[in-house]
Amino acid sequence: MFFDDVKNRRSVRTFDGLGITDKLLEDLKEYAASVSNPYGIPVTFDFLDAKDNDLSSPVLKGEELYVTAKVKKVENADVAYGYSFESLLMHAVNKGLGTVWIGGTMPRDKFEKVCDLADDEIMPCVSPIGFAADKMGVKEVLMRKGVKADSRYAFEELFFKNDFNTPLTEDEAEKMGIFSALEAVRLAPSAVNKQPWRVVVTDNAVHFYEKKDRGYDNGTYDLQKVDLGIAINHFDFECKDGGKTLSFKVSNPGIAMPGDNYEYIASFEF
Repeated sequence: MFFDDVKNRRSVRTFDGLGITDKLLEDLKEYAASVSNPYGIPVTFDFLDAKDNDLSSPVLKGEELYVTAKVKKVENADVAYGYSFESLLMHAVNKGLGTVWIGGTMPRDKFEKVCDLADDEIMPCVSPIGFAADKMGVKEVLMRKGVKADSRYAFEELFFKNDFNTPLTEDEAEKMGIFSALEAVRLAPSAVNKQPWRVVVTDNAVHFYEKKDRGYDNGTYDLQKVDLGIAINHFDFECKDGGKTLSFKVSNPGIAMPGDNYEYIASFEF
């Protein structure tokens, strides 16, 4: 079940150093080739041996394999990127593997060179993939504590009914049949655990918004839009897992937003 994988997932930064089997790697590559997103924007993946390519991150230990993703610089590319990359990472989680989104704590120039990143492409993030070590390293423990990795906003702080002034309760979401899908959004990973998604639920639709924090948009891509792609992925996959039929749209419903730091992203209609 997708929701079980969401609940069981954590960001893994300390690996066992043994890598993965050829069979698992082939499975990941086959799945990566099938990944799509609601925007129809192609995202391509590369699987890179860490030692062969001299790749590392100061926040990781014991990683043997990285996966990277590239996408053309087009409208909604960063959201599509987050959606597609999370599809692959959740597939890895389903296989018992550990992953973690890495955006800033890596030698970006080296990764981009190894991946032959073109001028018209972006590669906001990478992830190691492997089996978690039996015990977290000291750096991982401190990092998780620093970003309050196990904390999330309360349900009523993220989800709203008809407008941003009326919180949506868990009971109301249950009655609408979307509680687990919204809870999957609430539990999604995000850069520095900022949880920048806000969702307004109307009678027949859910509307996703970005609540922007400073320092995440570098003018080429917005890491918090990548986060919105992750959140949209969790909602979509959990709804589909529950047999719910959705229609994806990018059509601003005109709901008044709380401030200039909010931006409409996308909607699902039931």
